[in-house]
Amino acid sequence: MSASKAQESEVRIGHSLNKKEKEFVARRRNDVLQSLKKLKITCSENKMANIALLGSGGGERAMVGLLGSLDQLQKAGLLDCVLYLSGVSGSTWCMGSLYQEPDWSTKLETVKDKIVQRLSGPAVSWTDAYAKLKKYYKEKDIFSLTDVWAAMFVTTIVKEVYKHTLSDQRDQHKDPFPIYTVIDKQCKQRKDGDPWFEFTPYEAGYSLIGAFVETSNFGSKFENGRKIKNQPEIDMLYLQALCGSALADGKEILKFLWEKIKEESNSRPINDCYQVLIDLVDMNLLVLNGEDPSALEKCIRKKLSDITGGKHELIYQLEHLETPKIDAEYVKQITEDVFNFMSSYCSFMDIGLWASIFDCMGQWIWGRKYDFLYNMKDEAVPSALLESETRDYEDAGLLLNSPYFPVLREERHIDLIISLDFSDTDPFKTVTDAAETCGKLKIPFPEVNIPNEDIKKPKDFYVFKGQNAPTVIHIPLFNVVNCGDDIEKWRKKYTTFQASYSAKMITKLMEVAGKNITNNKDKLLEEIRQAMKKTKDE
Repeated sequence: MSASKAQESEVRIGHSLNKKEKEFVARRRNDVLQSLKKLKITCSENKMANIALLGSGGGERAMVGLLGSLDQLQKAGLLDCVLYLSGVSGSTWCMGSLYQEPDWSTKLETVKDKIVQRLSGPAVSWTDAYAKLKKYYKEKDIFSLTDVWAAMFVTTIVKEVYKHTLSDQRDQHKDPFPIYTVIDKQCKQRKDGDPWFEFTPYEAGYSLIGAFVETSNFGSKFENGRKIKNQPEIDMLYLQALCGSALADGKEILKFLWEKIKEESNSRPINDCYQVLIDLVDMNLLVLNGEDPSALEKCIRKKLSDITGGKHELIYQLEHLETPKIDAEYVKQITEDVFNFMSSYCSFMDIGLWASIFDCMGQWIWGRKYDFLYNMKDEAVPSALLESETRDYEDAGLLLNSPYFPVLREERHIDLIISLDFSDTDPFKTVTDAAETCGKLKIPFPEVNIPNEDIKKPKDFYVFKGQNAPTVIHIPLFNVVNCGDDIEKWRKKYTTFQASYSAKMITKLMEVAGKNITNNKDKLLEEIRQAMKKTKDE
């Protein structure tokens, strides 16, 4: 873009770092330098290696695992060596909890205890969760299942309704610079453009293309690089839901959402309108489970007839179909028909909100936001990103369950990556997939070779090195060192999609994750020393 266009635009196209990030990192590098001196590692500030710590996805397992790992890194004196902290999915739940405490890394023991106490405590009340959901629905143009997921699910894990925003973290200069990662669904599906999308306290945008907007403006309506309609900044609860929505396959998530809606409906005084809603939910659940919902379909029609004194009927009639059958498509249509019908008779029950939820479930709409690149003219950006008014963003774990690509941006100059892997299946998939993708994109990354015998019995520490590439340390959560022969037992105990963990489960998991740090303190220190030496020699 020309200088004049850049001044006019509120969208930044380019591969340089945001000015504020540069300032943040410069201050953090000075703290890192002091930390290295305490560890008896000598280097000058301009020859210091940049270290990034990555947390993978994995639901509450990742959240608690990252917290336990950070706790031990801090006790080992290594956390202050980290310049960037980046996460996907469940790890972002941990980050969101940490960064609401200014300078959390300087008082981690206290902050950790506070988080554990909250996670072990009572769930957010339905009243508070529903109030948050209604706020999401009323305050912005585009509503999606991510709003529902935030209010109905993420609150059950984090046990809090976050009100602060990512831009509130701009002045926390004593902590590693945070990067939260999601993906662009359309880019992933069509393999066109850049799927990797990052959020920092200053900017949100496409990591590899280099297209960014101020974080507080993400979600607002843009045209040709200018904001034309303001939308409220997303809060941390919504961001955590956006980052962490791949906890199970679509069918399981759908069942979960229907059950949550039923739970909320049952909490209300039952009248005819609410009973119709409950029956409608049960009807959808029966179809998902492959059961016959015809009795409920008849019951719904009767109740709606009773509400109106027999004056009106639903438009969609089973007997009018060429092949009368209650399947998913029929239930989708009848659900829409019922809400259109109820909007005239049950306006007191937030019918617009419930209709939007059911519509989003039918169309499977997650993370939909205005496209801040809409109608821009820039050859550096793929045309698909310039032509759509909205984009859908989702959990990065659906593509790669670790945030490698934001930290691999050339302008961040990362020399050492410490990857904490909390995945529930193949403990090496994140690093092998990252290496393969980097090969295709011609991004420097070390060669990754995993011994066959380690696939089912991973060790607790792997180092991958390559010429002109960052060193990558890979640490699987459950391994033969901290779990012995019980790796599968630990995986089954801490699954990704389950109810919130008990206090005992949280304590045990933090201990297991922490062992991966304490058992490898000397190895981590040596790799940090080697990274500093390599940078000094270059």
